[in-house]
Amino acid sequence: MSEVQESPAPDAPTEAPLSVLQRRWRKFKTLKRGWYSFQILVFLYLSSFLLPVLVNSDAICVRYQGEWHFPVFGGFYQARDFGQDKIGQANWRDLQEQYYFEGEDNFVLLPPYPYNPLENLLHESNLVGEPPHAPNAYHILGTDDRGRDVFVRLVYGFRTSITFALGVIILSYIIGMTIGACFGYFSGRIDFWGQRLVEIWSGLPFLYTIIIISSIVKPGMWLLILLLALFRWVGISFYMRGEFYREKSRDYVAAAIAQGESHRSIMFRHILPNSLTPIISFAPFAIVVTISSLVSLDYLGFGLPAPTPSWGELVNQGLENITAWHLVFFPLGAMFFTLLLVVFIGEAVREAFDPKVFSRLR
Repeated sequence: MSEVQESPAPDAPTEAPLSVLQRRWRKFKTLKRGWYSFQILVFLYLSSFLLPVLVNSDAICVRYQGEWHFPVFGGFYQARDFGQDKIGQANWRDLQEQYYFEGEDNFVLLPPYPYNPLENLLHESNLVGEPPHAPNAYHILGTDDRGRDVFVRLVYGFRTSITFALGVIILSYIIGMTIGACFGYFSGRIDFWGQRLVEIWSGLPFLYTIIIISSIVKPGMWLLILLLALFRWVGISFYMRGEFYREKSRDYVAAAIAQGESHRSIMFRHILPNSLTPIISFAPFAIVVTISSLVSLDYLGFGLPAPTPSWGELVNQGLENITAWHLVFFPLGAMFFTLLLVVFIGEAVREAFDPKVFSRLR
């Protein structure tokens, strides 16, 4: 009786090879200082969008005489409609205390830190004397020279600064990458005359332009983003132009041309993904420069319109009230901590995207 031979076990499935981008991402996560800084910054920025329910003077919900109200979602609520003996907008902090002592079914649910960045707090009983006030149990970072809570203005200013920086980076990258890609790919007369126009544009004085525009119209956040992006794209275009000059001589570009692909497909489908290394590496450091630019413009009075919460305005108050230590230490400390995180991220990105790591011959 013959023995039945067992068929050999099939080979274990092999993992698909990682792309260069996936390997760089893995490398970035191994750089602990940059990876943890990235996680902290992303967490803080995403949390800043929850500020209306975390740091706000509007109540999250109010129950009065059996009816429910949600002031945090907007609307004007008369104080007299909630049993408060005053005219105008209801003061939810006072109402919470009033309902507590009345002992009825009415109640007010406030955010954990019940103040807003535009609120003047000089009427508060816990503040004595002229502003700025030192930190106390109610205002953990004190108040500014107008009686507004410093902690609230710092956290709202953080969201403003990061949003502003991301807006400038994205818009300036789109403009600079498109123009630089056209110069590097088509070269010839387009590159020659285009470079001359770029040199003329880069010679325009940025600060004088901002001063002239500010004298005509008070720039808002989105107008400032547009203005900074119109001056920040020049450097990006130089890097992208050089990358396209180098990549268009590669064999894969010649193969795409032989297949009859359009210029747009060759530029943005084939060359662009292979030209992003310097752009991505410089992005975190560009964020540092953009945040510093916004702070400088706010300090000079040409930045965001008052009373928008901004770090530059707080730094200016600190210099005008140098004896108020909390107006000097906390705004500068918040700026230092944020920019330090961004620099750590930039260092890790630069090391992870180093082409020498993935291009050595083995």
